[in-house]
Amino acid sequence: MLILGIETSCDDTGAAIYDTARGLLAHKLYSQVEIHRPHGGIVPELAARDHIQKLLPLINAVGEEAGVEPTRLDGVAYTSGPGLAGALLVGASVGRSLAFALDIPAVGVHHMEGHLLAPMLEDESPCFPFLALLVSGGHTLLVDVEAPGCYRIMGESLDDAVGEAFDKTAKLLGLGYPGGPEISAAATAGIPGRFHFPRPMTDRPGLDFSFSGLKTRVMETVRSREMDRQTVADIAHAFQDAAVDTLVIKTRRALRETGYEQFVVAGGVGANRLLREQLGALGEELGCSFFYPRPEFCTDNGAMIAYAGAMRVSCAPVQPGTGFEVRPRWSLEDLEPVPAGLWETCTRAD
Repeated sequence: MLILGIETSCDDTGAAIYDTARGLLAHKLYSQVEIHRPHGGIVPELAARDHIQKLLPLINAVGEEAGVEPTRLDGVAYTSGPGLAGALLVGASVGRSLAFALDIPAVGVHHMEGHLLAPMLEDESPCFPFLALLVSGGHTLLVDVEAPGCYRIMGESLDDAVGEAFDKTAKLLGLGYPGGPEISAAATAGIPGRFHFPRPMTDRPGLDFSFSGLKTRVMETVRSREMDRQTVADIAHAFQDAAVDTLVIKTRRALRETGYEQFVVAGGVGANRLLREQLGALGEELGCSFFYPRPEFCTDNGAMIAYAGAMRVSCAPVQPGTGFEVRPRWSLEDLEPVPAGLWETCTRAD
């Protein structure tokens, strides 16, 4: 079964073709970072406009790379939420229109389910069930992944997601956008121990997160002293340490609570080198296997949507005619389970 995946939930335009018999055939991604960088964050209207310009050329490009004509497609999967409403509407309208023209099924995919299942595209992938730490620009979640579609949110951010905290802290320090890579690069020159920031909500039971207070402490520190390049690096180092420590502490708690021996990190912040190092060390300490997608599949991408769609296109309700909807807010726990016989036939790419 050949599935076209379309991703337009935020500021990345992605397209991919996944074959349930051969794995991932082609994928392409266009990042809008340069468009949004002058504004220090994502401008929703600019994001939607750029998706309109880039999506069809990307779909054509993945088809050519995969050697797949549109008439050979068996289904279309598009991100229908959560995300920016205008951006989601671009992918949904194109996906539904293409499926209608080709008389094939179309299915709206949950963006976060795509991230959770992205490690399944790798040669070494986890078996269900497993624990997932999902860290992206707009979400910070600890999820009990029993099987595809069977998700229990164990902990989530009560305010800023960790990706948002990285972006806002980078802006406070006069660094560029997106903040994650900028903070990580600056931190390499930081002096350990010069500053120390709190590990939010780790002094109490529970698995929820809060990063707004950490951001406020950084802001107070910046305002209280003269800033030079070394001070910026030292603050970046201390902030990254605090954010990563917090994620690792909560992941440790969740692993002990579930008793799982496998865990996954997914989402854009999952590409952070320090986070991967510390989670890898946690896995060794607890005797757990640690999995993560390759860096290009940590950020938003069409490949994860195509894979998730391949499991759902045969079982999800297909909206009749040309009608469709998007869901800017959508809980993972609202999803329907995928029958085992369907997801077990979806192979990984070599």
